[in-house]
Amino acid sequence: MPSQQKKVIFCTAGALSFMCALGVVTALGTPFWIKATFFCKTGALLVNASGQELHKFMGEMQYGLFHGEGVRQCGLGARPFRFQFFPDLLQAIPVSMHVNVILFSIILSLATMLGTAFFMYNAFGKPFEALHGPLGLYLLSFISGSCGCLVMVLFASEVKMHRLSEKIANHQEGTYAYRTQSERYSASFWVVFICFSVHCLNGLLVRLAGFQFPFAKAKHTEPATVAADLMY
Repeated sequence: MPSQQKKVIFCTAGALSFMCALGVVTALGTPFWIKATFFCKTGALLVNASGQELHKFMGEMQYGLFHGEGVRQCGLGARPFRFQFFPDLLQAIPVSMHVNVILFSIILSLATMLGTAFFMYNAFGKPFEALHGPLGLYLLSFISGSCGCLVMVLFASEVKMHRLSEKIANHQEGTYAYRTQSERYSASFWVVFICFSVHCLNGLLVRLAGFQFPFAKAKHTEPATVAADLMY
């Protein structure tokens, strides 16, 4: 492939990586990972609410990896609340899993920034055949994509399997019991998904630039032995 086309491909991949890095860094500090609604089961049973009255017992919240906010309703009007995961919810959440989500998010942002530098270096510099060359591009794309996948899987497991929204809603609520009604992933979670997709695309762009995938079996040509056979 002509060098000009390689520059265009690597610059495109570098620009995509840079936007992903900014997106992940921004997503880390936002509370827009999950939006959830929850139902005050205890209050509704006490007054035997039904039909249109049930909306008075519906609360909602949104949260990210570090903080969030919401509104509790249990028939007595809205009660806004805010919370921090550290240190407020240390007794309510699976701490090790939550810390791993944050850790892999940080690794994702760092690997993506490093990948941006490598793509630009390969576009305009004279890369070495080792980590500075296509091997490094494949490696960083793989690390970033794997971290993005782990962030999504671990966070989804924390929310669904460990009932994170329900634990947050019931934290320090001795009188009323809340039950999660619905949960949907919000903008910051989908930023991580887009970043994961971009790194998969970047790996294909490196291949499109004419570089073989790592550890691919090279075709070996068997030496011609015809002349040697004729001698015996």
